Amino acid sequence: MTSFAERCGVHDALRAAACEQVLHQLRERQIDRVRVAWCDAHGALRAKTLMVGALADALTAGIGMVGTLLLKDSADHTAFAVFDADAGADATLVPAGFAQAANLQLLPDPASLRLLPWAPNTAWLRADPWFANATPVTIDPRRALQTALTRLADVGLGLRCGLEVEFHIYRLDAGQSLAATADWPSEPPAVSPIHPGHHLLSEALADQADEALRIVQHTAQGLGLPLTSLEIEFGPSQVEAVFGATDALAAADQMVLFRNGVIQALRRAGYHASFVCRPPLPGAMASGWHLHQSLVDLHSGANACMRDEPEPGSTRTDARHVLSDLGAHYLAGLLAHAGALTPFCTPTLSGYTRFRPHAMAPLAALWGRDNRGAMLRVLGGAGDPGTRIENRLGEPMANPYLCIAAQIHAGLDGIQRQLTAPPATEAPYGDGGPALPASLGEALDALAGDAVLIGALGAPLVDWYSQLKRAELVRHDGASDRDAWLRREYFGRF
Repeated sequence: MTSFAERCGVHDALRAAACEQVLHQLRERQIDRVRVAWCDAHGALRAKTLMVGALADALTAGIGMVGTLLLKDSADHTAFAVFDADAGADATLVPAGFAQAANLQLLPDPASLRLLPWAPNTAWLRADPWFANATPVTIDPRRALQTALTRLADVGLGLRCGLEVEFHIYRLDAGQSLAATADWPSEPPAVSPIHPGHHLLSEALADQADEALRIVQHTAQGLGLPLTSLEIEFGPSQVEAVFGATDALAAADQMVLFRNGVIQALRRAGYHASFVCRPPLPGAMASGWHLHQSLVDLHSGANACMRDEPEPGSTRTDARHVLSDLGAHYLAGLLAHAGALTPFCTPTLSGYTRFRPHAMAPLAALWGRDNRGAMLRVLGGAGDPGTRIENRLGEPMANPYLCIAAQIHAGLDGIQRQLTAPPATEAPYGDGGPALPASLGEALDALAGDAVLIGALGAPLVDWYSQLKRAELVRHDGASDRDAWLRREYFGRF
């Protein structure tokens, strides 16, 4: 009889050998438990902890997981009526395959093995969800990125991404209790800043925050992430982590691992790390997630965004002065679909507080040459193999798989339709240009009106994601104290 992994079409002699190697490594290193984890709609990891003796069977038979974990909004409310009589017959009510809270099966990926540097004798494996009939869960965020990368590969291209992640680290106040309250979600802990801020890249503040930053460093490096720097950002307790470029799927995996790891490791040491855009604390500054991206020629490995010489007759404000024709079309696609990209790049109500004039955050769908006020900052130039596009639209709570997948589809549309970008802006807060959505509701409306992006991502995925986010909006609009709602919804959990 074939195994579940074989019926899914993912198990062969190579995977069997990789599974045996994982089991050998765990025995050799005296690991006694393994967290089998999967990333939900909001970019947070869910996991089942297996005793190491149960892993051999799980690698081929999978692990059952309640399907409603894919149907949770940001506070863990199930946003779909899975038990309604018509739930199984109407995919607009509940995504196909999820009625009656049916189980999914998680298949661990043996190639993803990590030893957790903050948790003794504990290993970690990423898993992919499948339906019980061995068919893929198409609304799984990671699969959505894999599908986008396949479309990109079909035209001979790949994508490399580098991450710049701003976030906050606070010290937990003495006597903090984890006791639950009547609120759902519970109140976040009381905290104090690890540095006072308002002194960008201060060496003195870096030293003041050294203990916490050392934990971040050891966590990231212990997980094998390509961390290149840790920096003091402008706001109180705000810091930034910068990572070397890698292929897009690995970069998304690394973003998920980084957020999950530093939250856990810092909590054990008495700190509270948060990736919410703007913490609900006096003087808090909004954080961004800046995604650097460059197309790769899969045949040669060369940077497909670089051009050898500026286009004849072009000026520095022309996209083809700095980017290849492919890169210029990709840039134009990102701009053309900027509104519909926004709910994937900025998925929380808090995130829209970042879009303010002269705050190094975008207000309009504009691009600029090394311009931090524009939505797209183009770096490099003719002959520079480091030429790339930095998208400054994102917040650090974004689901990286959906965020990057949506950008690939938008850029591909620009390539396929050979779109032309407008001239580069030199006044990002005064040039006009198509305004970005000013709220999560406006962003979801923009997505609903973008037939190209809906077709590329698939209507089932867009409908599912939009319902999750609109459920969030409904609960916020109905809250008697909206500030308290934001505090509980995001700050204590993400």
